[in-house]
Amino acid sequence: MRSHSAWVIGLAAVLGGCAGAESERPADPAGEVAASPTPVSTSEAPRPAASTAAPTATAEPAPKPLTRPAEPLNVIIILVDSMRADMPWAGYPRKIAPVLTELESQSVSYTRGYSLSSYTAKSVAGMLAGQYPSSLKRSGYFFTKYPESNLFFPEVLQKAGAHTMSAHGHMYMKRGNGMDQGFDRWDVVDGISFDNSTDKHVTSQKLTPLAIDMLDKMPKDKQFFMYLHYMDPHDQYVTHEESPKWGTKPRDRYDSEMFYTDLWIGKLLDYAKKQPWWGKTAVIVSADHGEAFGEHKARRHAFAVWDVLTQVPLFFHVPGAKPRRIETPRGHIDMAPTVIDLMGLPPTKEFVGKSLVPELYGAVEPETRPVLLDLPVDSNNPERRAMIHGDYKLMVYGRDYRFDLFNLKEDPGELKDLDKVEKEKFEEMKALYKKTWDAVPKVAPYGGNKLINGRIANGPKD
Repeated sequence: MRSHSAWVIGLAAVLGGCAGAESERPADPAGEVAASPTPVSTSEAPRPAASTAAPTATAEPAPKPLTRPAEPLNVIIILVDSMRADMPWAGYPRKIAPVLTELESQSVSYTRGYSLSSYTAKSVAGMLAGQYPSSLKRSGYFFTKYPESNLFFPEVLQKAGAHTMSAHGHMYMKRGNGMDQGFDRWDVVDGISFDNSTDKHVTSQKLTPLAIDMLDKMPKDKQFFMYLHYMDPHDQYVTHEESPKWGTKPRDRYDSEMFYTDLWIGKLLDYAKKQPWWGKTAVIVSADHGEAFGEHKARRHAFAVWDVLTQVPLFFHVPGAKPRRIETPRGHIDMAPTVIDLMGLPPTKEFVGKSLVPELYGAVEPETRPVLLDLPVDSNNPERRAMIHGDYKLMVYGRDYRFDLFNLKEDPGELKDLDKVEKEKFEEMKALYKKTWDAVPKVAPYGGNKLINGRIANGPKD
């Protein structure tokens, strides 16, 4: 694999002020508003008749903070497959993502962001459809297919006249699985093959040039939406020459993959910031799911909805929104209405989440509301759900045959079940879960969903 020289990327965000920050950070100097001069008195003072001094100008009032985008924006979503929540900006000691760390510092960042499910086929489809996976028409297999009868939010953007495009590094994401609905251009990098048990390819060095090609060739007179899916932190974990040498254990090699992916995302952003559309483009960074390295005796992902598999980075680099961190839990169910709102389109009732735009601009204080995780049964997965509300998480098994309660603030590893310790909170969470989950439409998959051989332990992972 070829080595690439070190480089430094600077990101000049168009960042204005806003109110209601939960955890503010210094704004990018490029986004600071210059201080207004001290206003002078408007009362007339006696001046010599022969004076030739120019009259003192009254200072212009400082601009009011934005409460939403000043104009409809373009939107780029960057998903990094298997990116865990414990990134450097969240306290991880290794500098495995310097580019994303800098971008996060200039963004509105949700410290408790969640994917919809614990593996790609369910989480990405739910995000694009603005629905929980259990609500979508779908096949019953692990590598799920989605018919055209589902509405995906890029279809709404496309119908409104936006140019839509997407690029991927995994063959499951080729056209035909149904997630490409509403995209003018949807490509997978060349030279890769499909393997239902692992991912043996390195693709970041192909995905960034493909994305740049898409951006170069898009119509210049149209608003655009782009979704990019970087794959390399997904197993198999590869050590890269470009990365620091952290070791040979799985987490060491995963960190090398993250550094390599981050480097190529940096090259994309380096290109993007030089384009005329950069100042009116929102960049959203997240992951389709997390990754386990032995927590709860799990490896990789899927099969469960522990936080290590579902809590993901989630931050928004948006023109005019003041950088800060928000600790209120939020999930990908809000992605569809948020993108539609950022792009200046009216809300669509088919998408069940809420736009985060008012929170991003500080127009409202984030309210506490339930975050649902949904892993429907399929050929390789048992049925699992969870609900996060405030500091607590309720884990739900099968058809509600078992419930576990965790306090994520005091027990982030989800090791201590509190159902018999905090009985009042347990019953409160169960009642809220029933109310929330009962409101979610359920659709049975076509083609059946029986577990293969009745086992899930050694099934493939996307």
